[in-house]
Amino acid sequence: MTGTRIDKWLWAARFFKTREQASKACELQRVLSNNQPAKPAREVRIGDMLHIKNEGGEFDIEVLALSQQRGPAAVAQTLYRETEESKELRRQAAEERKLLGPMAWTAPSKRPSKRDRRLIHSFRGDR
Repeated sequence: MTGTRIDKWLWAARFFKTREQASKACELQRVLSNNQPAKPAREVRIGDMLHIKNEGGEFDIEVLALSQQRGPAAVAQTLYRETEESKELRRQAAEERKLLGPMAWTAPSKRPSKRDRRLIHSFRGDR
């Protein structure tokens, strides 16, 4: 096996829940293969470096094995190796989110009055 479509590989490695999501991420240039934007049909080979952005964060990985089938998570994790810098950046981002805590803002219980609207507009600098 010389290569596998990158959208199939991303799906098999469990970076995306569906192959359609993997294809969409490639089209939106959220997947880079060797620092080049990757189209969904691009072949991924052993040794390629991928940069992947998804809801789980940003990953810099090296491809260790190829697969066209989605299997258990334990098997999927053997398909790639994440770089130490990537792990550290994701850990720092998680700590920052933890420090921010839950959002302090809560939705108002009623519509703003005329006076409230004026204050909002003056704060924004609208008028």
